[in-house]
Amino acid sequence: MTNRQGLILAAQAVVLILAMTAAIVANQAADWDPIELVLLLFVLAVGSDMLTVEVRSVRVSGAFLALVLAMALLGPAPAAVIGGLSALIDAIVARRRWDGAINNVVTWATFPVVGALLMGATFGHGPVPSADALPFAAAVFATFVVTNLLNFVMVASFQAAWHGISFWNNARTIFSTVIPSEFATGLLTAAVAFSYGRIGVGAVGLAGVVIFVFQYLVRAGVQAFERGEELSQRTRELASLQVGLLSTVMQTLSMRDPMTARHSAAVARYAREVARTLGVSEREQDLIHTAALLHDIGKFIFPDSILFAERKLTDEEWGIVKMHPEQGARLVRRIEGYGPVADIIFAHHERVDGNGYYRMAAQDVPLGSRIIAVADTYDVMTARDSYRRPVSREAAIMELRRVSGSQLDGEIVETFVELVESGRVAFHHADEADFEKELAFERRVEDYARPRVAVA
Repeated sequence: MTNRQGLILAAQAVVLILAMTAAIVANQAADWDPIELVLLLFVLAVGSDMLTVEVRSVRVSGAFLALVLAMALLGPAPAAVIGGLSALIDAIVARRRWDGAINNVVTWATFPVVGALLMGATFGHGPVPSADALPFAAAVFATFVVTNLLNFVMVASFQAAWHGISFWNNARTIFSTVIPSEFATGLLTAAVAFSYGRIGVGAVGLAGVVIFVFQYLVRAGVQAFERGEELSQRTRELASLQVGLLSTVMQTLSMRDPMTARHSAAVARYAREVARTLGVSEREQDLIHTAALLHDIGKFIFPDSILFAERKLTDEEWGIVKMHPEQGARLVRRIEGYGPVADIIFAHHERVDGNGYYRMAAQDVPLGSRIIAVADTYDVMTARDSYRRPVSREAAIMELRRVSGSQLDGEIVETFVELVESGRVAFHHADEADFEKELAFERRVEDYARPRVAVA
């Protein structure tokens, strides 16, 4: 046992001693009357523990309902005894780990004392006059909420201290999951306490129904949560596999033809900045960036005689070159959710005058494709690792403006020129870190696992 664990156990012992001391001091003989009510609540608490729902080591038990009724109708001592014994019996029957069992006993012997003292300070215990029935029921509901929260805080704090499980993660994923069912069950518990003043112990029989409803609602909520987590995990695994394949393809392309791979990364850098400047959404920026990174992935179909050619291509070879947008789009489209990316890749060599590779009308060319076309043209002219002799930034800008309105979108050209001249965007082809930054594999997996938004 570590020193930290020893301190945790010591703190638990102090909490238990304080709770038991408070229960003994506040104990009165009348708190145990009628004894059949004590026994009935004890049976309900122990029996409902058999229906416990457990998620991430945090137990959600129907016994809580019986304990709240004991707090309201009996007193601190009976409520603490019922809570502590039910937790102890559950630990023995379920063969729980000793550390968790101790924490459960301490917790379930402590919060009933707090709740019973709150009820005693407000209304006392036992049946109340009809005139006070509604305020009494409201107090029972408030006690349910307060002690439920205290129960969660004690258990989650122990999990955080002993096992290192995040308290806030538990609060966000577990406690928030059962809040709706807890709220409904708190109302039902208040209704049972309200009825007790009119029909006596028989009303507690309703607690059995309450417990059943409680466990049904909580179990349904937890199962939905677990299915959601499982689906999320499987989605991420699928994303990792499929996007990983694309990343591998890009890395392989980089080994075969570093110039094309670095060119794609540069175009992706430029395209995102242009999209951001044009005011498109963050999701659309990501979509365009991904398409730009993959826009030349179809060049895998090129033989070396074309890919590394330093001569004028034949008509037959040029026909093969014109196939790479379609081949790249076909490859990317096989990944679920990447249809919009494939659409952008397919059209990235289209022209606004309709004379592109596939002669698409200007209005049919996606915005992302038009952005990539500008960035692609500029980087091909200026990149120092291009097979062509690079030209100056000024000469490239002059050429962009020359074909603006015929080959390239005029508005996008001017936006791009402004970005380049201001120095707000640049790509260093010789810098390996720049290339890896644009690939950003882990972020791309996270992005793929979310719903996709198409770009107009």
